[in-house]
Amino acid sequence: MLTRNLINIEAGRDPGDSTPGEPDPSSSPFGRDLMAALGSRPRSISPKYFYDAAGSQLFDRICELPEYYPTRTELRILANNAPEIAAQIGSRAEIVEFGAGSLRKVRLLLDAMKEPARYVPIDISAEHLSQSAAALRRDYPGVDVQPVAADYTGPLRLPAPAARAGRRVGFFPGSTIGNFTPQEALRFLLGAAESLRGGALLLGADLVKDPAVLHAAYNDAQGITAAFNLNLLERANRELGARFVLGQFAHSAFYNAPERRIEMHLVSLVRQQIALAGQSHEFAEGETLHTENSYKFTVEGLRALAVAAGFRPGPVWIDADRLFSVHWLHAPG
Repeated sequence: MLTRNLINIEAGRDPGDSTPGEPDPSSSPFGRDLMAALGSRPRSISPKYFYDAAGSQLFDRICELPEYYPTRTELRILANNAPEIAAQIGSRAEIVEFGAGSLRKVRLLLDAMKEPARYVPIDISAEHLSQSAAALRRDYPGVDVQPVAADYTGPLRLPAPAARAGRRVGFFPGSTIGNFTPQEALRFLLGAAESLRGGALLLGADLVKDPAVLHAAYNDAQGITAAFNLNLLERANRELGARFVLGQFAHSAFYNAPERRIEMHLVSLVRQQIALAGQSHEFAEGETLHTENSYKFTVEGLRALAVAAGFRPGPVWIDADRLFSVHWLHAPG
């Protein structure tokens, strides 16, 4: 008989049972990566799987929270320095945005640029990207908007450069570079340098700061970040036929000072069994699924990383409180 601390996902069913017609997790990258995560110790999964349609909408809400400084600070940096940034970009340029999301920040660039030729937003959430791209086309009818639904962290095929276009400039805002491990960040930048040869990368990077500010940003009073984190499990239930009980997990986010990163986890509140693809995976009480890292940078550290990837650092724009930075990185010719 089960005790209170060992909970079946569905009464009357063994957690390892599967039903004909259920989704096959091995048929999708999310399913394969989740199965690998559940079978490993410690358990961790890429934060890119936060961003289904529901997760993308929750993240848009996070960006409006009073505690979440990165979005409004980066927007202010871009707005205050848009003419100078546009001068660096040049006329008839093509903007390629990695992890485009709601396409809000690029509007500040497009408004300041001289005759932007094309905009290529790349995002893993196809539905959210399609809706955002349609809205951008309506507002910027003179810009050729070509969305690419893809995982920009892997091999990526970009459209051929637009005819008679100026330089190709990558745009990677939001300090998403901080979601990578240092090795992954270097690998991404090496790939970006190759894709943007002769152009540049405009990169947003969150800065090292008071841990109390960071804690508040990732543990908001309204619980939106917690819902965003837990949506990963809800997505697994919906798409993969997993049997997570969301009430038996809790959001946890904290600053790991020696590593200069925020860590986000989903903590099991009880000892429980999770069923996926006909297999049962036990979580001990207090055991976690590590869902995200968000590394924080110094200006000098970010520039050194860019140099290691082959970029030549240019201007850096920083807010008055030194919360956030935006870097212009020349790509090799």
